Amino acid sequence: MEKRIGTITILIKERLLSANINQILSEHADIILCRQGLPFHDRSVAVISLIVEGTVNQINALTGSLGRLPGVECKAVVTKNNQS
Repeated sequence: MEKRIGTITILIKERLLSANINQILSEHADIILCRQGLPFHDRSVAVISLIVEGTVNQINALTGSLGRLPGVECKAVVTKNNQS
């Protein structure tokens, strides 16, 4: 299966889950090219954005694992094909 480039946005409403989120991200570190996080302390939410490169199955596995956590919303956008 060919690799695709994409972005994943993670909205975290439950900050106590940060250890779980970091564990999942570490398990999928091989497809993560870039990670940026921004906590909004006054709004009790945090945002993590990722740039990833992997197969659709790898990207879906990551977003699925994150999306199953309570208080976490996760969306991915990937290229339709590998654009070299």
